[in-house]
Amino acid sequence: MAKIDLRNVSIEFPIYNVSTRSLKKQFLRVATGGTISNDSRQHVVVRSLNDISLSVNHGDRIGLMGHNGSGKSTLLKLLARVYEPTSGNIRIDGNISPMLDLCSGIEAEFTGYENIVIRCTILGLSSCQIKEQIAEIAEFTGLGDYLYMPVRTYSSGMMVRLAFAISTCIKPDIMLIDEVFGAGDANFMQKAQQKLVSMLNQSSIVIMASHITELVKEFCDKAILLEEGRLKFFGDIDTALEIYKQGLETTAK
Repeated sequence: MAKIDLRNVSIEFPIYNVSTRSLKKQFLRVATGGTISNDSRQHVVVRSLNDISLSVNHGDRIGLMGHNGSGKSTLLKLLARVYEPTSGNIRIDGNISPMLDLCSGIEAEFTGYENIVIRCTILGLSSCQIKEQIAEIAEFTGLGDYLYMPVRTYSSGMMVRLAFAISTCIKPDIMLIDEVFGAGDANFMQKAQQKLVSMLNQSSIVIMASHITELVKEFCDKAILLEEGRLKFFGDIDTALEIYKQGLETTAK
């Protein structure tokens, strides 16, 4: 069964050629979230995640919440293996479908079909599996003969259609979602949401980041609440939403 286990995980990003004067440190704190310190080589270090420990098990549907800069995207990229922890240990059992920056990695000079093959290979599909699914992926995009053309000729909406169809072609154990419900043009959204709901129901673990609290409550029964890179709360969704709401009200005052 799928499982995620983090123990005392931190991620730091060194930033060079930046003055450590208080004004710039304050600007960086607001812009990037996390905490900022100086190391012995006198460059700024942004700690985007700070000593995170948690376990996620089969059947968990988790909303990932927090203000901008709280570390949500960093945590998702850590789970997707885009980032490695600076310290601590991470263990993930199960294959992952990361629906984060959908269009990242799409090659503009390649055709739609060529991008399907490349991205599916990166997702771990074999040549035989790609051949079996390529027609279904192509149909879902609704792009028709445009799939024979270089992606640089596509509109932004067409790019999202292609990237979404590829990203949802596998049946993952673990789904990572970052505001993807807001992606794409209006005509594509209904079909995309139906596809996502189907994948949500089939996945062992779902972790979804969204600022839309109604959406989180609809699909999730637990929540991770981050604040400045630290784990503020992990547990029942209703309790997390109340803490999150209180934080928003405090910030607004």
